[in-house]
Amino acid sequence: MSGTSCTEHQSSRTKQCYHRWCDDKSENGPDHGSQKKITMCRNVSKYGLFFLFLALSGLIFLLRNIHTLENWNCHTISALYQLQSRIQSSFNPVNLPTFHHNRTFCAHLGQKPTPEEELEERYLLDSITWPGPPPRSSPPALRQTSDPVHSLFAILPTKGEREWHVGDQLETLVQMHDFQGRPKRYGGDFILARLHSPELGAGVAGKVLDHKNGFYSAMFPLLWVGSAQIEITLVHSSEAVAVLRRLREERPDRVFFKSMYRLGFLSETTVCNMCLPPEQPLCNYTDLYTGEPWYCYKPKMLSCDSRINHAKGGYQKHLITNKEALLFQSGVNIKVPIHASGPDRIDVLPPRKEVEVESSSAKPEPVKLAPSGYYYEDSWRPLGGVTMRQFNESSAITQCLKNKVINMYGDSTVRQWFEYIIDSVPELKEFNLHSPKNVGPFMAVDSTHNILLKYRCHGPPIRFSTVMASEMRYVSNELDGLSGGPNTVVVISIWAHFSTFPVEVYIRRLRHIRQSLVRLLDRAPGTMVVIRSGNLQAVDQEVSLYNSDWYSLQLDEVLRSMLKGLNVLLVDAWEMSLAHHLPHALHPPPVIVKNMIDTLLSYICPEIKKSIFA
Repeated sequence: MSGTSCTEHQSSRTKQCYHRWCDDKSENGPDHGSQKKITMCRNVSKYGLFFLFLALSGLIFLLRNIHTLENWNCHTISALYQLQSRIQSSFNPVNLPTFHHNRTFCAHLGQKPTPEEELEERYLLDSITWPGPPPRSSPPALRQTSDPVHSLFAILPTKGEREWHVGDQLETLVQMHDFQGRPKRYGGDFILARLHSPELGAGVAGKVLDHKNGFYSAMFPLLWVGSAQIEITLVHSSEAVAVLRRLREERPDRVFFKSMYRLGFLSETTVCNMCLPPEQPLCNYTDLYTGEPWYCYKPKMLSCDSRINHAKGGYQKHLITNKEALLFQSGVNIKVPIHASGPDRIDVLPPRKEVEVESSSAKPEPVKLAPSGYYYEDSWRPLGGVTMRQFNESSAITQCLKNKVINMYGDSTVRQWFEYIIDSVPELKEFNLHSPKNVGPFMAVDSTHNILLKYRCHGPPIRFSTVMASEMRYVSNELDGLSGGPNTVVVISIWAHFSTFPVEVYIRRLRHIRQSLVRLLDRAPGTMVVIRSGNLQAVDQEVSLYNSDWYSLQLDEVLRSMLKGLNVLLVDAWEMSLAHHLPHALHPPPVIVKNMIDTLLSYICPEIKKSIFA
């Protein structure tokens, strides 16, 4: 058979058979046996020609469809390759980097700061220094840590008389105890305070002062007439905060990321992060303009240029010991109310005659505390800089945004604003950019009123499902690309995805954004810039280790300090979520979002005061 095709071999055998039986017929005469042999010979010859025809037809079909078969073969190989990869990945876990806990990889990456920037960084870090428990040779037992059930607060009387008026300041004293009922002798507990009136739909955030000896003061401005109830909440004990602080400095890898690389039918996925131990070759995606660092482990078969997307990889587990886990128990020592030793509410009387105020719910002068605002009848009332307007009709929103371009940059909390406006204004039609859901970029247009609304997520770290690599943009670079002007509004919210990194990382990111804002406002002074702060959220043990409100509070204080003096406006989402009676949520409920949007629109379209000469 070697060197001879099947068709040729069959044809040769047919000819040999025919000649052999024909010769036999001529020599022996036409007997019965020879007649049978002749018939068989003819049948074999007929079937051989039939098979020869089939073989030739198959060969012609193969030649005419060779490209189709090649493509089919490639798709088959690709499918088998992907199946093999999935099977392997299901049995072999992702190889995550091993962090050396005696050093930090993240804090000092990127461009080297100038001496002035280093000085500012030290000032910012000092300003958020948090008192902690005294040094111990071993972690404390749960019974020695702060217990909200055994802790108490009391309302301190006013000077000379026990009645309160609008314009006064209410002060309470909180004393922390451990689970054995013994008084705490040091500070560092994370405590929230709120004064509210469910009947009036009123609420204001309180200011908590740590005396660092187990006692805390919670102070509130009295801003409305009527009932006011004090609410004190232990978010985390000082011992739990110490664990969170250690995780922030030593485990910036506790949320990890990944990117897929693709070339034809080959694909690979590797781990990415802002800082990766150099255990294997890296792909360096440091931004050329800002110097913001980002790295992925280099794929084994593909080049760094073949990266196609970015995604959240997951959350590291087993970050704390079993003993430390007792410090993070929902209903035990995470966001548990502290009860009063006596009454927990007061009745607020109208302002004293010597204090002049416009109404019972207006801002008193002077005021010792300076909250950004408060709720009254479930409506947010800012205490400085802007008169709050209500945009209850879609036509009012449309009129305010007419001829405006609104650029929104940041995380999902500002994307929630984009979605709220789209839902509230039917004339705004979302343009299909074929972007992944909840990722973006998104764009909506009202051509009749010349309104353009856009949203784009900030650059890494971003914990979204999948973002195309080509759509990964840093806010600073986007700002540098804006022309700006009186019809341009910029909205920025960037905080939630930085909680797992050292604070230096957030400072560096805000520094770049601030530099771009300064350039934007220099070339287009009429541009309006609005910053959305972070807000409180629901937390349990797992969320606490990645997104604790304590992390958000520290970043929020840095944000306010770094943008102070800049011509930007603030929507104080922190106080708006703290002062409201609804449960905390990463994406606040609609009533709070409406107040945020009303604040934004009040900035864009301030109330025009009528002249007395009109």
